[in-house]
Amino acid sequence: MDLFENKENHRERVLVVGVDVGIRKSDIDIESSMKELEELAEAAGAEVIGSVVQKRERIDAVFYVGKGKAEEIRNAAEELDVDTVIFNNELSGAQIRNLEKAMDRKILDRTSLILDIFANRAASREGKLQVELAQLKYRLPRLVGFSNHLSRLGGGIGTRGPGEQKLEIDRRHILGRIHDIEKQIRELEKVRSMKRKQRIESNTPIVAIVGYTNAGKSTLLNSLIKSDEDYGPEKDVFVKDMLFATLETSLRKGTLPGGREFILTDTVGFVSKLPTKLVEAFKGTLEEVKYADVLLHVLDITNEDLELQMKTTMDILRDLDCLDKPIITVLNKCDKNEGYELMYSIDDPKIMISAKTGYNLDKLLEMIEEHIPEKYHRIKFLLPYDESGLMSIIFGDKGVESIEYKQEGIEILASVSEKTKSKYRKYVIEGMEEEVEEEF
Repeated sequence: MDLFENKENHRERVLVVGVDVGIRKSDIDIESSMKELEELAEAAGAEVIGSVVQKRERIDAVFYVGKGKAEEIRNAAEELDVDTVIFNNELSGAQIRNLEKAMDRKILDRTSLILDIFANRAASREGKLQVELAQLKYRLPRLVGFSNHLSRLGGGIGTRGPGEQKLEIDRRHILGRIHDIEKQIRELEKVRSMKRKQRIESNTPIVAIVGYTNAGKSTLLNSLIKSDEDYGPEKDVFVKDMLFATLETSLRKGTLPGGREFILTDTVGFVSKLPTKLVEAFKGTLEEVKYADVLLHVLDITNEDLELQMKTTMDILRDLDCLDKPIITVLNKCDKNEGYELMYSIDDPKIMISAKTGYNLDKLLEMIEEHIPEKYHRIKFLLPYDESGLMSIIFGDKGVESIEYKQEGIEILASVSEKTKSKYRKYVIEGMEEEVEEEF
């Protein structure tokens, strides 16, 4: 049986509910947020039957929407034959319990819905562990609230991942499972850290693709890696027009216009109100962004909520302490929408592209090459006298510390760029090389 189908072999019918308290701490308007909630529900395999929005001064602590509105939603759910009611904010255990009792339906919130999508999409061992950790940490304080719908319905959206049995064991055992998962993730992070260290030591530039879910990040990665001479279709990453199609970090090799190789990494897509527990659980994976030399912030310019998506991504990058890196704003899907107004409103380096058609990808590669921070190396060269013309090139780099004219040639101690080091490696005196800490 398909994970997106219930016992009656049909898609789970859901009603989505939100409360409009006006834009205060967040710039996300209720209309955009509810639309995204519907898309998330559909991504989980549900059929959205209807939407309810209530205007309130504040969230009701007992029923989220207030007792009267809860009864009204119950009647609507019965008339529409709805299986599940999904709320647009994170609910407390008490709110879940009260709403279950008032509506006699399975109750989910936005967080549990996103966690469910991740549980269904995670493919690697680390991805599955990260999602289970986030689910257990989220559900631990809500065990009482979850007990009703788990025992009554026994499946469907919101029950994937750890599953019913793990959620019915006592708190002590759940804490033990959390400890065990965290230990396994730490071991996997050690392996990733060693591989990351090797990449850094190889001086191969790393470019990370970030952005909102379904902005076209994976399509862009597949297009850019075609620049590498070793490219083959088997190296393409999974692409689908859906929210959170990519959960695992993918690393691929590309080649810059100047011939230098670089590593391209895809990342999990962001979404507004991304669960804190999920960000915490995926922090190890998201740290790949912290070690990148350049970030490509991909935006879908056909999306009506573009400013929301920009803000969400930048807020998460700020939380990851990554805003000090070169960021190139990549305005994707320009084959569908010109989007020139947005082009002039963004301060970061920016470019209009179509990852699908390949438009402007050559110029994007040039921009990446221009924005990769140059690493300098303190090297001692021995130039033959008949190659003394190369001195001007070496002098043109960061600086020359000393020059000594010897019988066998001209000995120069200088700090030079990666490009100069690679080009004139045959003149480097063996063992006389170290990386200069400062980057330019």
